[in-house]
Amino acid sequence: MKSFEAVFKAYDVRGVVPDELDARMCYAIGVAFSRFCQAKRVIVARDARVSGIELGSAFSDGVLATGTDVADLGLASTDMLYYASGKLDLPAAMFTASHNPGRYNGIKFCLSGARPVGSETGLVEIRNMAQDPLGQVVTPGTPASDARPDANTSGSGNGPTAGRSDHIELLDDYADHVRSFVDVASLRPLKVVADVANGMGGLVVPRIFARLPFDLHLLYPELDGTFPNHPADPIQEENLKDLKAAVIEKHADVGLAFDGDADRVFLVDERAEPISGSLTTALVAQAMLAKHPGSTILYNLICSKVVPEVISESGGAPVRTRVGHSFIKEVMASTNAVFGGEHSGHYYFRDNYRADSGLIAAMIVLEVMSATTEPLSSLTSGFRRYASSGEINFVVNDPVSAVDAVASICSSSGAHLDRTDGLSVEMGDWWFNVRPSNTEPLLRLNVEARTEQGCAHGIEEVRSMLRGAKLLDDTEPSGAPEHEEEHEDSRRES
Repeated sequence: MKSFEAVFKAYDVRGVVPDELDARMCYAIGVAFSRFCQAKRVIVARDARVSGIELGSAFSDGVLATGTDVADLGLASTDMLYYASGKLDLPAAMFTASHNPGRYNGIKFCLSGARPVGSETGLVEIRNMAQDPLGQVVTPGTPASDARPDANTSGSGNGPTAGRSDHIELLDDYADHVRSFVDVASLRPLKVVADVANGMGGLVVPRIFARLPFDLHLLYPELDGTFPNHPADPIQEENLKDLKAAVIEKHADVGLAFDGDADRVFLVDERAEPISGSLTTALVAQAMLAKHPGSTILYNLICSKVVPEVISESGGAPVRTRVGHSFIKEVMASTNAVFGGEHSGHYYFRDNYRADSGLIAAMIVLEVMSATTEPLSSLTSGFRRYASSGEINFVVNDPVSAVDAVASICSSSGAHLDRTDGLSVEMGDWWFNVRPSNTEPLLRLNVEARTEQGCAHGIEEVRSMLRGAKLLDDTEPSGAPEHEEEHEDSRRES
């Protein structure tokens, strides 16, 4: 039997279709999500993956069977779904596997007002309800096409009246919302190349740019959930190859790379040099503080040290958070932070229902560029203060024990230790964070130093600690991207 525990991750549902995730499971998850939310209506949307129609329909059938109505948003980007949830104040489910290959699919959830759902905010309860046969409207194993009960009955014969489904259209409203974050009249005709990688950016990017003065060139705009040209995973630099070439060929001012569900963006400057999520966070934070002086800005603990430095230099209050959208959104609500950024390319905005949107971040960068004649490389040059390893995955026997072993070694040397998320250690001219993976026997390492040499030294130091504790299965770090944790970086960069 397929395992619900295997597909429920820390932040969402994710698995290979149909081997790990199928329509029958999605029906049960729909029942569980509806009962967990206790709402009168649930929004459902999907990206362009081939399996999205079947899985989304099965999920909707489960919701309808509990007596809850479905608002079908159809094809959408994930940040468009968050906008719909916020605007309509309804819970929502997005069928997507983000940057994963086309054989994957999954579900991202949010509560009304785009409030997050993670392992500590309801995902475990939804999983438990979905895998409980007594909590399902029909018994497990019923084909999704036959799963929805008659209008006035449940599988037991005395359940609620089935809900109704209707289509909602919010693309134009969403486009207006994204543009509202900038002064459109101040924008100038920059040349922009956007690689949407056959993902949902092909739907939303043209609509948002349609009323703007930019000279937009799209790469792979056709919606195709098999991603025939290259993986929709822009955090891996090899997937930026076509974008870099197009930026040089067209003498573009900036390149934008979106993932499969178009909620993340990575930037390439006019020299075709990638700009990390940390540097983009610093640039957007600076711009947001110009509009909202003295505000609180969030950054996660694997961001470069340049981020809190720039926030402070710009008159803001930097607040450090754990990795992951549910933690950032929670802190954003409690601190009234105007903006938050993650190294992995997620950018959160208070006035976007505290949800993340790569497109809003891109609009703000373009507004900053419009206010000057300086190229993007010059605008970010002052932020390139440190050398970074990016995230490196080590294969270890026991990730939790590995963190404890490193902590023990470092504490004996008098280093400053922080256990907010895994282990962060200050080592003078360099610092590092190690965290266990949520889904695999991997230890995630991020190192930053003042120089490239110092960064390389830091990586070797941590590797030596793990070898000394006899915890490594492999003496080399794993470079394979992990496709199960949407919000964690698995790229190595300098």
